[in-house]
Amino acid sequence: MTNDYGLISYSSPPTQELEADFLEAAGVRLLVRREDRNHPQVSGNKWWKLKHNLLRAQALGHDTLLTVGGAYSNHIYAVAAAAHALGWKSIGIIRGEETWPLNPTLQFAIDHGMTLEYVSRSDYREKATADFLSRMQSQFGKFYFLPEGGTNELAVQGCHEWGERLIQETEFDILCLPVGTGGTMAGILQALREDQQAIGFSVLKNGTFLREEVEGKLISVVKASWRIETRFDFGGYAKATEALWKFMDAQERLNRLPLDPMYTGKTLYGVFELIRSGEIPRATTVLMIHTGGLQGRGINQRDLAAPR
Repeated sequence: MTNDYGLISYSSPPTQELEADFLEAAGVRLLVRREDRNHPQVSGNKWWKLKHNLLRAQALGHDTLLTVGGAYSNHIYAVAAAAHALGWKSIGIIRGEETWPLNPTLQFAIDHGMTLEYVSRSDYREKATADFLSRMQSQFGKFYFLPEGGTNELAVQGCHEWGERLIQETEFDILCLPVGTGGTMAGILQALREDQQAIGFSVLKNGTFLREEVEGKLISVVKASWRIETRFDFGGYAKATEALWKFMDAQERLNRLPLDPMYTGKTLYGVFELIRSGEIPRATTVLMIHTGGLQGRGINQRDLAAPR
């Protein structure tokens, strides 16, 4: 299906206001942009990051996508879904050894026609080098390459457009979103006004380096103030705790808001803590972006729970 936004259909998502006694006491309005509902499978920020890449791949005559990611990658999931919807082939280069049974993300990828190739962590570190890509081309033939997380200039362009859409459709003072590679935040930041602020919540352990990652992807001047929050990673990427699972379960029960343990659960937990502590001042409207990734709620994902 197609529409005005790209090769894969897009549904304008709702914005949900959360209710809690502490929000009223703090004098803070908390909204959640439900981008998890913008597409059944290519959802959240992945839709925006893939938009111009898919258009470029089509213009160049490609019918195969090759990308890289970890075993729990939302990007791997989205690329498999997008390629399947377009009738293209897809190849996923996965960091680490094959483990059975497959988790829901990798099982979905296989079910949607993606060929999975597992590489060692040392080889994976070479994923963006010319030598690595040359070896992949010798093995798989012609393909359009999407980097880890789908983050490149075209992805940032799509996220910039997303940011422009956000400020047109919703009034807010502070924007909150999860950060993994920095591409989504870099794109959205360039659309924000100088009277707005953005807080990116690192899902990676020791994520202070993500500020440099975001800065390196900016292609225009940023007017808004922004920072990377590193206190709510819950042990790092693909890590979670029982406390985080209980928090997510409570939000689904109380606010009918499904979250994932990789990105959105950590972000909303952190937003709540910043409001409770008074770090977010009264009379503020906060907009959190739900970036999708709900396949991360698969039952065997509870194996992610580990001591922090």
